[in-house]
Amino acid sequence: MPIERLIEFVTNHWELVLAFISVSALLLYDLTIKEQGSLDPLDAVNIINHKDAVVVDVRPVADFTKGHIIHAMNFPLGSLTKQLPTLEKYKERPIIMSCDSGARSAQACKQLRKHGFTQVYNLRGGILAWENASLPLTRKIR
Repeated sequence: MPIERLIEFVTNHWELVLAFISVSALLLYDLTIKEQGSLDPLDAVNIINHKDAVVVDVRPVADFTKGHIIHAMNFPLGSLTKQLPTLEKYKERPIIMSCDSGARSAQACKQLRKHGFTQVYNLRGGILAWENASLPLTRKIR
């Protein structure tokens, strides 16, 4: 009896069922595929310390000078493609992209992957998450 009622519900409310399936698929995508290639701050520290990762900060220079991850390079998002020759020498190393919240650095990750960089990671939550994890920032420019 319950199967017949389920079939009747799906038949009578197919729009709701389709909407439910769509929302479920988007949530699943958001939780799995979208987060692929992102690191929380503690995982980033591990990769920096044990795999000699390079950190690239894509924030504007003014934000970068207020505080950034130690030894990070600053290539603002708008000029990232111009900096590809500089990044080429790090192509075989992990590269961690950072910004304020992780949104701009996610775009930067896509740009680098399009140019053949394979070990590119987004700092999930950006510098805000880094600070919330009580990790150090510096104002020194290399």
